[in-house]
Amino acid sequence: MARTKPHTLICTVGTSLFYPNLSQLAEKNPQESPYRELVAAYRSGDWEGVALGLHQLDSQDRLCGAEINSIADLIQHGIFDRNNATLVFCHSMTEDGRNVACILEKYYSLSDFGVKTYEIEDLQDAEPKLFRTRGLRNLAKTISRVILERGASFCAINATGGYKAQIAIAVLLGQALGVPVFYKHERFNEIIAFPPMPVALDFSLWMSKSGLLFLLDRETVREDDVAEDWDERLEALVERVEIDGVNYLELNPTGQIFHETFQGRYRSDRDRVLPPPALEKRRPHLTDHDWGNSREPILAFMSAVTERPYVNHCRTHYWNPDLPSPTYFRLKGEEIEGIFSNGTWTVKIKVETTAVTPGQREACVADLNNWLARESY
Repeated sequence: MARTKPHTLICTVGTSLFYPNLSQLAEKNPQESPYRELVAAYRSGDWEGVALGLHQLDSQDRLCGAEINSIADLIQHGIFDRNNATLVFCHSMTEDGRNVACILEKYYSLSDFGVKTYEIEDLQDAEPKLFRTRGLRNLAKTISRVILERGASFCAINATGGYKAQIAIAVLLGQALGVPVFYKHERFNEIIAFPPMPVALDFSLWMSKSGLLFLLDRETVREDDVAEDWDERLEALVERVEIDGVNYLELNPTGQIFHETFQGRYRSDRDRVLPPPALEKRRPHLTDHDWGNSREPILAFMSAVTERPYVNHCRTHYWNPDLPSPTYFRLKGEEIEGIFSNGTWTVKIKVETTAVTPGQREACVADLNNWLARESY
């Protein structure tokens, strides 16, 4: 079955349009039109004027920069659907990145393209650690959400512009999500497509460890807080950082791609992998000892868990009034355990479901963590 021709093109954005292209042209100071007007607009920061000047050139002219050249190639070869097309530009959190994106938006608006621009937080070159730990993760999140909103079968990624690491993330993410990825080097005569990934990512691992992954997607987590639930297969997905002498875990860019990929897949497959609804439900059970002021929020949490279609019952089995903990669900042998904390106390609950196979239990854990990520607990 032939793949639908993409009509949404997600493009990483670099600054080759400025450096070396327009900066070198300005040094030469040409007087012939349209270069004279183009140089004047560039020097004065008139980005609409720059867009107009570039629009008078052949889109394959190298002066137009990596983004315009590569998009022209995709259109010329019939890879990208020109009708009702939308261009999505993901640019760095830098002044040059914003300005190039502004020019691209104005340039393609002149040809009646739909254009959207996204500034990627922490994607900058002033602080390398932020770039590596936050910027690339935020790029993966943004691209994933655009693909989710518009549909993978209608999207393609043009990974030509931007930092080399940015291009690598776009390639890996596109291949993980089954979206075609294209790239054009300045020495290539035409754009190339990257071949499909030869390996598959582990959906079962994501489901069973979804609690940790959702936690790490939201925040940096103390390593000791999740040591009991750690799995060495997650090592390639995290980075360890030391803060005030304490070791913390956070997702690295590959981990962000792994998590984004399977969040999307789970939303599509959840009805197929979850066990059947419970025919009978029992009220949550709290033991009789003194819960202080905590009884009401704990009971409310357990009641909300019991409302999940496949949950029969839940009951408390652990309480510590002085121990903070992350809130998430996990597998404990063949049982599902929920950990609930308000930041000062921790309660653990057993969650009984209709699941009868390991795969169904993993799916329940993933669904509970997915639900938890949308709630305010």
